[in-house]
Amino acid sequence: MAYFVTGATGFIGRYLVRALLTNRSGKVYVLVRESSTGRLEELIEQWRELAGAAAVKRVHPVVGDLRKPLLGVGEEQLAELRAHVEHFFHLAALYDMTAPAERNVALNVGGTTHALELASAMEVEHFHHVSSIAVAGTYKGTFREDSFDEGQRLPSPYHRTKFESERIVREQADVPWRVYRPAVVVGDSQTGEMDKIDGPYYFFKTIQTMRHVLPEWMPLVGVDLGNTNIVPVDWVASALDHIAHQDGLDGHAFHLTSPEYQRVDEVVNLFAGAAHAPRFSLTLDKRLTDAVPKLPLSLALRLPPLREVRRLVLDELGIPREVLEHIELVPRFDRRETELALAGSGLEKPPALGEYASRLWDYWERELQPKVSRRRSLREALDGKHVLITGASSGIGRATALQLAAAGAVPLLVARNVEKLEQVRAEIVAQGGTAYVYAADISDMDSVDRLIERVLTDHRDVDMLVNNAGRSIRRSIALSYDRFHDFERTMKLNYFGAIKLIIGLLPHMRERGDGHIVNISSIGVQTSPPRFSAYVASKAALDAFTRVVASEVVGDGVTFTTIHMPLVRTPMIAPTRMYNAFPTITPEAAAEMICEALRSRPKHMGTRLGTFGEVAYALNPKAVDRLLHLAYKVFPDSAAARGERDRDERASFEQIALANIMRGIHW
Repeated sequence: MAYFVTGATGFIGRYLVRALLTNRSGKVYVLVRESSTGRLEELIEQWRELAGAAAVKRVHPVVGDLRKPLLGVGEEQLAELRAHVEHFFHLAALYDMTAPAERNVALNVGGTTHALELASAMEVEHFHHVSSIAVAGTYKGTFREDSFDEGQRLPSPYHRTKFESERIVREQADVPWRVYRPAVVVGDSQTGEMDKIDGPYYFFKTIQTMRHVLPEWMPLVGVDLGNTNIVPVDWVASALDHIAHQDGLDGHAFHLTSPEYQRVDEVVNLFAGAAHAPRFSLTLDKRLTDAVPKLPLSLALRLPPLREVRRLVLDELGIPREVLEHIELVPRFDRRETELALAGSGLEKPPALGEYASRLWDYWERELQPKVSRRRSLREALDGKHVLITGASSGIGRATALQLAAAGAVPLLVARNVEKLEQVRAEIVAQGGTAYVYAADISDMDSVDRLIERVLTDHRDVDMLVNNAGRSIRRSIALSYDRFHDFERTMKLNYFGAIKLIIGLLPHMRERGDGHIVNISSIGVQTSPPRFSAYVASKAALDAFTRVVASEVVGDGVTFTTIHMPLVRTPMIAPTRMYNAFPTITPEAAAEMICEALRSRPKHMGTRLGTFGEVAYALNPKAVDRLLHLAYKVFPDSAAARGERDRDERASFEQIALANIMRGIHW
């Protein structure tokens, strides 16, 4: 007995081949494109580890192509196959809801036609066609295993071509056939292994985003999106192998589905639990949402502005529009034939999703998500880009310049201290990079004008801007009554200087149709810490300016990222010795955030603590005021803020804080 398998290098296919090598004897011929022979060799090594060296000797590649008659198999090869093959497994197909109709037709319909031609020429005893529950389309009610053409609506090219492929098998096959309709196939229930982003995996990025911005305990309100049906790939392959070798089942279809339907919101909650992300504690009943008239909303979403907003949101979350439109599984699927065929095998039903959801999430986060992120690496995004960085002589600015230069970007270094800038440039050149030095005082508007003129004269393009230069003042309002200049000088650098630079470069970027601006804000804008009124106000002003202007220029290809940076151990915080007792990140870690902002261009970056601060203030501002007042009492003004000499501020800080705690703080 021998087997012929199309799609053996695909996801279900490679699990089926592994099952055949483990559970059966005889040769396994696998159809492979010339360009996929390397992939097959990798899989053979994997099969060797799982099934043994002797088993993989039974694997024989057959070079061919789904788009060619007889799958491109020649006469000599055909004679060998005709003499040995009894079971023909046709799995090769395009499993992609987002693919264009022409490609779906060519590979799914045309491929099935050519596979049947070859199976007929080989005179096989069994043709096993792996179809999909997509053939049921939007059929309302229970779709039985002996159901096929029930007048159901087929809403996408994928649905239609899977239906047509199965029709071809049913009507044109002159060899005995069996049809298998898997549900939504996810990764291995034991290892979590998966090789592509598909099905529920499209929503993993959304879950990850929720985890980053919201605390795990926060309850969410969701919308009932209907039902789905999810099965793991290892169970599908094992069930397929078992049913294929049972007698008397030709001419039947089998639903490789879960007997228990999962609500989409419950599935999301399972993965959110695995990710330690917030979950939906309340879901609006679907009967309520279905009662809302669809036509006005549908017409509204066709308006260009709203359509563009919808596209941008989905793109940011990595969810294709086509997938969102077909997330709800309308039919229910009878599986009596499948249960009878699997009786006594231990495969009667797949494992429950809750048993292996954490493995799927872990594999995605460890293996799939990094691959997605690396598709456009830092070098690919920034190689050759001219990036103007203010405050580049030390701290975050210096670390950012070094990392950008290492990725192939050309930093334009800006600060007041030319000697320090030259030192940074020398480091970059020593590492094989290129950088340019520009002395300027960002708090001096005339200096900024001269800077812009020089930079645009020297360089044809300024692709990106990092507004990093800043000044921080930590002083309570009680000590600021006669220090209005604190607010003026902070605004000059942190706000006026930054927007002066933005306004100077914006016409250039808009004319080119591309540009990205990163503004370094502060976690203080989100948490409003006491004694930072001058600093936080200047950063909040820049945030507000950015939110307004971003909506005006996004249509011209210019985008903004605001980074609410946590406390960074730089020279700027050195005068305040109490910060030695606080958790901080390094300038290098801050630079990594900036580089990622330049690479992926998110709207906002920050920390969970900052987001929590915003949410807490929105929910109960009075309580937050009281908590911050406690911090105000416990943590005193620095010696520098009080106008005193700093003998040992850390010691005095700890003594004052302890004294305040011991005598009690009365609200």
